[in-house]
Amino acid sequence: MSRLHRLKTWPAPFQAVLDGRKSFEFRKDDRAYAVGDVLSLSEYDPDAEKHTGREAQVVVAYILHGGKHGLPIGYVVMSVRALS
Repeated sequence: MSRLHRLKTWPAPFQAVLDGRKSFEFRKDDRAYAVGDVLSLSEYDPDAEKHTGREAQVVVAYILHGGKHGLPIGYVVMSVRALS
């Protein structure tokens, strides 16, 4: 069963997801992410210390877990694709 994860994302990587230039997320694996999960990305401006109101949803298509492939233990790289 897929789950929804609400995550904050800084402006440059958020825009890259919207533009289709960024198709991955590197995150601490503190939520037991799984293929099929939906990531609701909320743009966060660290300078203003607030959310901008822009959001995007992506689905996890593939996961590389830390401890392998040179990734730190406790982290994941997720291949994601935009939900239309």
